Amino acid sequence: MRTNWFLYALIVFIPFYACGCGQAAGTNKVIKIGCAAPLTGDQAQIGIDTCRGVQLAVDQANEKGIGIAGYQLELVSLDDQHNPAQAVSVANKYVSDHDVMGVIGHFNSSCTKPASAVYHEAGLVQITAASTNPELSKQGFETFFRVAATDDVQGPKGANYAVRDLNAQKVFVIDDKTTYGKGLADAFEEEIQKLGVTALGHEGITQGDKDFTPLLTKIKPFNPDLIYFGGIYPEGALLLRQARALNVTARLMGGDGLATPVFIELATPQIAEGAYATMIGGDMRQIPTAAQFIKDYEGRYGTLGQWSAYGYDAANIIILAIQKSGVKGRQAVLKAMREIPIFKGVTGDVAFDEKGDNKNQFIGIFKVQDGKLVYVGPAQ
Repeated sequence: MRTNWFLYALIVFIPFYACGCGQAAGTNKVIKIGCAAPLTGDQAQIGIDTCRGVQLAVDQANEKGIGIAGYQLELVSLDDQHNPAQAVSVANKYVSDHDVMGVIGHFNSSCTKPASAVYHEAGLVQITAASTNPELSKQGFETFFRVAATDDVQGPKGANYAVRDLNAQKVFVIDDKTTYGKGLADAFEEEIQKLGVTALGHEGITQGDKDFTPLLTKIKPFNPDLIYFGGIYPEGALLLRQARALNVTARLMGGDGLATPVFIELATPQIAEGAYATMIGGDMRQIPTAAQFIKDYEGRYGTLGQWSAYGYDAANIIILAIQKSGVKGRQAVLKAMREIPIFKGVTGDVAFDEKGDNKNQFIGIFKVQDGKLVYVGPAQ
């Protein structure tokens, strides 16, 4: 049975707010860090996984006394519902709380983009663990940072793997019309064309739609050998289930929005078998420096989430900037962020360029095999 994420979020996060998230009783000497992500609804797991990584980093920093002497770090997680308007509302809440010195968020590029303008105006550091649309860092906002690679790298690398390793020649492209999904799908399509493969077609769906039968019926006569989907796992799983029901046998491939065990659960392991996804980074369990993090995380929360380590690294970078700033002030924290030359995280080395992008643009290939998301290797 699938977890009811709305009830889960109520159970897990509301008591967290009530207890003050680790704030010492009777003191207002607190520095807050935000985590903005979808915490309810059909994308809740990726948000919860990310914020759990942030929470672990905050708790460990408090236990070790990392930060500014006399201050306790506190996590404030807010639900943006993967809705751009709600993301702006969340950003304004963080900005209006002068104890907030940095925000990890948002998850979806369509939320990160409008929210980033709010953070920029307030001089509040924002570091996204997961938003991959390349246009985000082209806005000229000095407050913007990200640990994730970008879709102008992910899309082409996925295309190279599809054509050269999977020998895809008859490709149909679908996207979910979001900043993330369409941007990724466009980058993928552009690259396959450079490799001599012309897409049979490119169509868009809408997040939240449930019936893709008319579109798949239109696609079926083309007899594609691969359908590429730029979008997130709820719609990706439905597309695959309905494709198989229509006897559309094309292999499904997507980006990091499909790289989660929840996609397999929703599609069912049998139907998801053989699907491919690119992911920011590789298999965390193969990274020696991540071993202690995984042990700590799973000892507290259970199975490691696909984005948990990225939330953890993003939080630790902000915590380091707070520590280096030496004072509780947004401009001081921003200055310290810009002066961090390289951060050795559990996901690998993180070094920001002048736009706030991570210079480490590693992309991994994952495949659904025997009901599990299995790391194939680095994308070329």
